[in-house]
Amino acid sequence: MAGHGGSKTVIYAALAGNLAIALTKFAAAFFTGSSAMLSEGVHSLVDTGNGGLLLYGMHRAARPADRTHPLGHARELYFWSFIVALLVFALGAGVSFYEGIVHIMAPEPVANVKVNYVVLGLSFLFEGSSWLVALKEFRREKGKQGWLQAVQSSKDPSVYTVLFEDSAALLGLIVAFAGILAAELLEMPELDGAASIGIALILGATAIFLARESKGLLIGEPASLEVQGKVLAIAQQDPAVQRANGVLTVHMGPQEIVAGLSIEFEDHLTAPEIEACVQRIETRLKEEMPEITRLFVKPQTTGTWDQRRKQIEAASN
Repeated sequence: MAGHGGSKTVIYAALAGNLAIALTKFAAAFFTGSSAMLSEGVHSLVDTGNGGLLLYGMHRAARPADRTHPLGHARELYFWSFIVALLVFALGAGVSFYEGIVHIMAPEPVANVKVNYVVLGLSFLFEGSSWLVALKEFRREKGKQGWLQAVQSSKDPSVYTVLFEDSAALLGLIVAFAGILAAELLEMPELDGAASIGIALILGATAIFLARESKGLLIGEPASLEVQGKVLAIAQQDPAVQRANGVLTVHMGPQEIVAGLSIEFEDHLTAPEIEACVQRIETRLKEEMPEITRLFVKPQTTGTWDQRRKQIEAASN
């Protein structure tokens, strides 16, 4: 699982910040009775647990292949990322929505409201610092791609999950501040509960988006066209290859790709010569593309490959 140093830095920063913020928000909610502040405390607590789950997923994914998992355990990261999305929805959004409904139906004025403003301000500062760390790492990884395109093409959910959670946290703080302020100025404590529902909607939308992206990775997404093209180019350059027909790839993890290569070999080759060719291709891929952790080569005519490719394209439409 090379290449996760930056991801872990982002998660550790978010984990430390969220834990401190959660404790502070719960203390403020206890002393002031604010529904929005309690929802924010739950939100930060869920984010803290999510950071721990992402680290656990990265640890599990780093285990080597064994008899029960011959292609490795890298997809554990995708599984735990999906669990994180579910927790954001079930715990974060669910509890916030419930709190909002309860306080709208039985509104109570917020006491010591200035405490809430101080806590929200400090929370925004801490969350903003964590958000900047995640943003810096994500911008480094996305390169020249657009923001949405970078998320959709990314195979490492750890960075953008933290970025989206921190973004939702900042939006939630703004909503909480607006709700508490409006409840105080208009003397309508129901608005404090309405802010909790607003926070629930933000968390729900974030969770649905993260779950959708995690689902695609968990089911299996192909490597980028650039990676596929490089694999084909390396295979085509071998003198024993008449034509590299195509390649099927799937990401087992952010830096672990399984590739199935269709090759039409020169007609005069013997079995040992074909074996030597495959060995040369594997050796070169290992040197130039270490992310290709498993390679399967299928001797196949160009016509057979084209027929199979058309079937796949038809099924995609």
